[in-house]
Amino acid sequence: MTTAAAARVSPMAVFKRRDFVLMWLAQLVSTAGSSLTDLAAGIYVFDQTGSTFLVGLTLMATAVPSLVVGLIAGVFVDRWDRRKVMMASNLLQGVVVAMIPFVLGLNMTLLFGLILVNAGVKQFFDPAYEALIPEIASDEELTAANAFLQIASFGSTAIGFAGAGLLASIDIRLAFWIDALTFVFSAACIFLMRTRVTLEVPDEETSVGVVITNLGIGVRTIVDTPMLRSLFLLGAPVYFSFGLWNVLLLPMAIKVLGGTEFQYGIQEGLTSVGFVLGSLFMARYAGRLQTGLWVFVGSMGMGVAGILYGLSPNITIAVVFVTVSGFFNSPSAVARQTLLQRNTPRELRGRVFSALFVMRDVIFLLGMAGAGLADIIDVRVMVIFASSILVVVALAALVAPGVGRPAAEWRRALSHLRATAPAGIGEVRPATMGDFDRLVGRLATFTRLSDPQRAAFIRDALVREVPEGSRLVTHGDRASAAYFILEGEAAAGIPDPDGGYRGLATMGAGDFFGEIAALTGSPRTADVVATEPSMLMEVPAEALRSVMEVPEVSGLLLSTLTERLLRSSRPDLPRLCTMDQAALRDLRTKAPTVEALPAASEAGA
Repeated sequence: MTTAAAARVSPMAVFKRRDFVLMWLAQLVSTAGSSLTDLAAGIYVFDQTGSTFLVGLTLMATAVPSLVVGLIAGVFVDRWDRRKVMMASNLLQGVVVAMIPFVLGLNMTLLFGLILVNAGVKQFFDPAYEALIPEIASDEELTAANAFLQIASFGSTAIGFAGAGLLASIDIRLAFWIDALTFVFSAACIFLMRTRVTLEVPDEETSVGVVITNLGIGVRTIVDTPMLRSLFLLGAPVYFSFGLWNVLLLPMAIKVLGGTEFQYGIQEGLTSVGFVLGSLFMARYAGRLQTGLWVFVGSMGMGVAGILYGLSPNITIAVVFVTVSGFFNSPSAVARQTLLQRNTPRELRGRVFSALFVMRDVIFLLGMAGAGLADIIDVRVMVIFASSILVVVALAALVAPGVGRPAAEWRRALSHLRATAPAGIGEVRPATMGDFDRLVGRLATFTRLSDPQRAAFIRDALVREVPEGSRLVTHGDRASAAYFILEGEAAAGIPDPDGGYRGLATMGAGDFFGEIAALTGSPRTADVVATEPSMLMEVPAEALRSVMEVPEVSGLLLSTLTERLLRSSRPDLPRLCTMDQAALRDLRTKAPTVEALPAASEAGA
């Protein structure tokens, strides 16, 4: 397959997948219904109390369950059939929402209670849904799939919000009954899906200790993977801004701009229309820019449009700017979602996405609570402040580690991995001290080696010159050497059963691979191919283990090994009984202190 062929995948190709169509329909209908409930509840509370704070409290009730249920839900999603989790959640939510009309006018506390229960059940649906998306779309289709699902998940709110404004003037109870029926429809669509994902679940009872251990694995995955860590850090202020916005839009439209409830509904609906247009744009043009750059473009666009919204003199002009803001929301959201899915191991997706949703809801909760200050601070000032946060996030996205990998680079890497390539061929010769000096020029950590350690490191090492397209490492093979790239570039990917790849990564001069098999004696965890003519140093496992005595080198190798294990299909690989136990004993050998290193090593630091 050529790079051009990989790039010609039609944005609409994903709709040829039956299960994707069913999931898209389920989300389209149920989200329209949920937006009816969300807005109808806010309108009802505002009509009854006239308090911005209580409107915020109503919205906060949708986020509070994350504090209690969120993280735990992810553990169970990774242990249960995700499709069945989604069906059960939909049916339970339908029952809860159908009860809301019967408590209206009785007690505001009962309304808040049902909203809490509904949100608690949803904590199981969301991570199961996100974890299932990469199973029904290929890697090439994933961005387009996320864009179209974003339309279903958020774009359909245009119908729901406009409908809520209309139903509020007729009988607000209709909004909740219609929402209940949409949950039944969604459950039926999910029932018809054929996708089945079988995960290896440990044969152990789900005790409190097991749940805590599994939570720890999910959290470590996020902390130890630069891409995931950056996405979480960028997401936190975004969700705080969204929390402020969600509460402030109602008083801004009605109290400040003098709009009606129906105009407020139209404003919310056109925000979603903008999001739909942005999602269609991303489905077609996402490959034109770096994925991380879309995070910058989306966040900056939202921030600038939001500031202009806060300065708007009337509701008509405000609606234009809020529509533009909705358009720019999509590039940022689609890019973040795609990067998270590609960089999270499939058996950890429930826990990682649950952690994301907990962070999202908690920060969102804080934002909504902060919006209560609008009762004493000018609403315009609050809106402009919330929008300015997004501008800051946009600038941070430009420098966030791991986020900005070019899309063209990803497509080229995928093309080489999928091609039927020969094993690495070309000139092979013994490594020399000149080759080691070239490595040190690319990887300064190895200056910490003494002269005898350097000589031992290259004694049995080889230098290979390989042409573009050569397969360097094959997933599942057993081997006893690691590779350091002296010149050129390589791509690594973890193969999926359907012929696709996940966890894609590109490596350049100074990077290394194969250290997992070399240090643990386990099978190769990924395929690696040369994406351009390259020069590699092949280092035997014994030589690699010998330099683990140097703390700086040991830290570099083990931190890289840990990150890659987390991204592989076996994040607990070091615990497997198939490990080379001699290698494990070597890894446990106490390293000398820095003071014990030879003077030559100190001078090279």
